[in-house]
Amino acid sequence: CRCCAEGRRHSSILYSILRSQERAAPAGQAPRGCPCGSRRRVALRSPQVVCKAASAVLVKTLRFVQNVPCFQELPLEEQLLLVRSCWAPLLLLGLAQDRVHLETVESAEPSMLQRILTARRHGEQPPPRAPAPAPGRPHHSSHLPSASEIQAIKCFLAKCWSLDISTKEYAYLKGTVLFNPDLPGLQCTQYIEGLQREAQQALNEHVRLIHRGDEARFAKLNAVLSLLRSINANVIAELFFKPIIGAVNMDDMLLEMLCAKL
Repeated sequence: CRCCAEGRRHSSILYSILRSQERAAPAGQAPRGCPCGSRRRVALRSPQVVCKAASAVLVKTLRFVQNVPCFQELPLEEQLLLVRSCWAPLLLLGLAQDRVHLETVESAEPSMLQRILTARRHGEQPPPRAPAPAPGRPHHSSHLPSASEIQAIKCFLAKCWSLDISTKEYAYLKGTVLFNPDLPGLQCTQYIEGLQREAQQALNEHVRLIHRGDEARFAKLNAVLSLLRSINANVIAELFFKPIIGAVNMDDMLLEMLCAKL
């Protein structure tokens, strides 16, 4: 990349370290030495198709949640708190289960740095910085997701597909994600913690029964869940729902869908 190479001394220690990391990077993985790759903005190649599939997966996901008897026994406030905190990872698990592929294209929209340089070249005032969202209000970014954010989603999907996760395993993973006892504001913490533990136990027993020769599979499946922690829910909303319905308050939409008979 020119921004990492031009104007630098190739004999410097930093350059040597970056070059060694680039050589050690696996095939198909973008080198981490260049910051511009993570700042590129990308969009879905076929937003109507993918967003429609994501909307269908969201409906199926909430239907799955509603059909869990233990979830129905919780107070409505607890149900909403759980769903609002985990709808994004549950959606990604659903996208992986339905094998929804993401094809993206780089956005032609210039970056902020490019706009500033262009404005200075023409003697104009640099564009103003977008105001930060007010505290307590949902964040609806006007920018497309970055290439690194999309790559994190693609890596998660690819990891799920490489493990060939079964329907039962997906169900137990969703149960582990849904019943998160660490959320602030929960009242039925011990009950929810017990449900998460039961989901993990059921997953472990299933793996030992079906995959007797793969002692590491249980750990591999839980490692998949760890990948979800690096994916922001705002990015999911921006990528899969804003292209077709515009800026949306996911909390309001989830409340409406959860209270409806899907």
